[in-house]
Amino acid sequence: GGGRGCCPGKAGRGGRASAGAEAELKALTHAVLKRLKERQLEGLLHAVESRGGARTPCLLLPAKADSRLGQHWYPLPVLLCKVFRWPDLRHCSEVKRLCCCESYGKAHPELVCCNPHHLSRLCELESPPPPYSRYPMDFLKPTADCPDSVPSSTETGGTNCLAPGGLSDSQVLQEPGDRSHWCVVAYWEEKTRVGRLYSVQEPSLDIFYDLPQGNGFCLGQLNSDNKSQLVQKVRSKIGYGIQLTKEVDGVWVYNRSSYPIFIKSATLDNPDSRTLLVHKVFPGFSIKAFDYEKAYSLQRPNDHEFMQQPWTGFTVQISFVKGWGQCYTRQFISSCPCWLEVIFNNR
Repeated sequence: GGGRGCCPGKAGRGGRASAGAEAELKALTHAVLKRLKERQLEGLLHAVESRGGARTPCLLLPAKADSRLGQHWYPLPVLLCKVFRWPDLRHCSEVKRLCCCESYGKAHPELVCCNPHHLSRLCELESPPPPYSRYPMDFLKPTADCPDSVPSSTETGGTNCLAPGGLSDSQVLQEPGDRSHWCVVAYWEEKTRVGRLYSVQEPSLDIFYDLPQGNGFCLGQLNSDNKSQLVQKVRSKIGYGIQLTKEVDGVWVYNRSSYPIFIKSATLDNPDSRTLLVHKVFPGFSIKAFDYEKAYSLQRPNDHEFMQQPWTGFTVQISFVKGWGQCYTRQFISSCPCWLEVIFNNR
């Protein structure tokens, strides 16, 4: 099914620039590339050819280098992103630097990284959001028996399947005072969870099916008994997958794959709203999927039970390729072929 997402669908499809503007852009790009050393050119070529799949070094260039295009002045990182990734890109406020980059978090560096695959396109939420694909906020309230709810580990209370580190699922989720992990990740195919819970200690995690030099949660190594052709087809499209990163302002998800992902999170919508929206995130885009401050504000005041059990307000659900909601044939995420549940440590 179709539907509007939180990111513009025109991204990466090329703008309708005039022939004159395209010629200026080519000339400016050529002038910039001529200034690069051979090793820098090789690194840029490797980044572009691998579509960001390979680990490539920062391309550090003077931050104040001249890159004027007609009446417009583009910072070098924006210029190279415009040339190699997003032709419709116009301003540095539209991109977000990945935490693997040396320029991450630096306000006014003399040298700035211009590797186009060390940046992501920033996902702007729709305002107001469309009325479809919305879910009642009642799902945030733990219920003892809800037949239509997603069969997630936060609702079943965990199983005896061993998780990384030798802990059972319920121990990973409920061990009091355990701050060693900031989240755990469960991978599902339709209504069946595949593999163990993956406990995350490092600030950044790659979740992928097939990624060159991949280091993280490899879904391709899990043993799945699902014979569904749709599941197998979607599984093969996960590719580079996503990057999950805990940053100062919250948890970000970067879509590294070649297909959209769909996200539902209690902190992505207005706290006063009674419903939640499923957000569509296009390839190459990042979205702040979870905000700790907002999540704590959603909990009921003086709720001592909240600290004693997992709570669905501290989870994010992510589906690969296929969406769910009122505009889709799949009403619930448990009908999606391949999806993730990210459960955050609320202590």
